[in-house]
Amino acid sequence: MSRVTILASKALVGALGVVYTVFSVISPGEERKKELIQNFPEANPVRMEDTRRRNALVMQSLKDAAEDSDLDRAFEVARNGPWVCRKGHQK
Repeated sequence: MSRVTILASKALVGALGVVYTVFSVISPGEERKKELIQNFPEANPVRMEDTRRRNALVMQSLKDAAEDSDLDRAFEVARNGPWVCRKGHQK
């Protein structure tokens, strides 16, 4: 092997070592990970129920729009569905 190949290989291994070290230092510890998991929006039952209700409304509106042969009506349903926020409040 030539010196260039050996030097390039050492540089690559060195760069990978630096990346691994930086990632190890930056990544959160186990306690921080548990804290983050507890604070997910899905951990809040009220928020999760709101998300399920909104998803059901979106799916029903999409089904209604897909069954409707009038494209203008389908776009109207998509633009003005019950999930659309208006003036900072959700319907």
